Amino acid sequence: MVEVKLHDIGEGMHEGEVIHFFVKAGDSVKVDQPLVEVQTDKVTAELPSPAAGTIKDIKVKEGDVVTVGSVILTIDAFAPSSQKAEDAPENKDQPVVEKIVKAPSHTAFSGGIATLNKRVLAAPYTRKIARENGVDIEQIKGTGPGGRVTDQDVYNFIDQPTETEATPHGSVEEKATAPTKEFSTSDPEEIPFKGRRKQIAKKMVQSLATIPHVTHFEEIDVTAVMNLKKQLKAMDPDNKRGMNVSVAAFFVKAIQIALKDFPIFNAKLDEEKEVIRLEKNVNIGIATDSDEGLIVPVIQKVEQRNIRDIAVDMKDKITRAKTNKLKGSDLTGSTFTISNVGPLGSIAATPIINHPEVALMAFHKTKKTPVVIGDEIVIRSMMNVSMSFDHRVADGATAVMFTNRVKELIENPYFMTLELI
Repeated sequence: MVEVKLHDIGEGMHEGEVIHFFVKAGDSVKVDQPLVEVQTDKVTAELPSPAAGTIKDIKVKEGDVVTVGSVILTIDAFAPSSQKAEDAPENKDQPVVEKIVKAPSHTAFSGGIATLNKRVLAAPYTRKIARENGVDIEQIKGTGPGGRVTDQDVYNFIDQPTETEATPHGSVEEKATAPTKEFSTSDPEEIPFKGRRKQIAKKMVQSLATIPHVTHFEEIDVTAVMNLKKQLKAMDPDNKRGMNVSVAAFFVKAIQIALKDFPIFNAKLDEEKEVIRLEKNVNIGIATDSDEGLIVPVIQKVEQRNIRDIAVDMKDKITRAKTNKLKGSDLTGSTFTISNVGPLGSIAATPIINHPEVALMAFHKTKKTPVVIGDEIVIRSMMNVSMSFDHRVADGATAVMFTNRVKELIENPYFMTLELI
């Protein structure tokens, strides 16, 4: 007997919500066949079967939140030389073999499931879309690589007219006979407070309860960096040389260079040992809004990367964050976090620090503003920034000097070329 338990599939993970079972009691399974889909506060992952055999018992149900180490289901394993249940020797006294399954990343696992003839290829997020819309994903023909069902395939399937909708007369009859759903005006709508939303709440409370936050505000002229971005794009309109980079990539590089001058903000406080650890690498977390809630993918070792590399990695990770396709390694090790909320229209905020980091900087909306330069009024593209920092670790004057260094680099982006590796 094999026990399949929930393994820690994410940094700091303690529990996960069971989203969907791909099997039921009595089903025969192969090694690496997906058994269950689990969502943590950071990722959604499919747990594969550690052995070939028959599903004996499912211990939990969809929607349950299980802790790390909990048994999710059990498998009657086949004998090593057998592939069918009837070939397995019957042994009622067979000892229980404990298997703690570690979920692979979506990318690593996709190749493994290609050999399962009766299983449609699709990402966990794609399956979620299908389930939420009452669609049987097995009925959808995939257009992705290897016949994989994509998000768009599901939406296209949903948009197909039904037989009733295709006939106007039938459509009228259907509408006439369809029962009217009654809604109560007295009962409030309830939204489950679990999964990623619950984990976000815990971390926010921990950060505010632990860290004495102070927020410093500054205004930055981003005209020069935006002009540089336009010049690079004009030189490489098809982006064949990767010169079409985002302005946010310049922000990340400016932060990294400033952190080299002010390493106290690239640190973590260990209160128990009474030390402040200055991190060797600069790993920038990118606070990203997704349908599942706030998530922070990490750009690793920014000090070793140029602006083009940063832009490519940032775009990839933000895209995967929004489609719930990040791996656990994409979410670990951040030493400083930024939040680029400007595209949403924000003008200021008091951001909460990503504990146990020391600081977080938010970049807000850019707008053209009359500015006095010398004795002349000119129109410039101006942006507000908010920097929250841990006042136990750094003082206000240091925070202002750090922000001024970031401001200098962004307002004079050519300075950054002197700092590139």
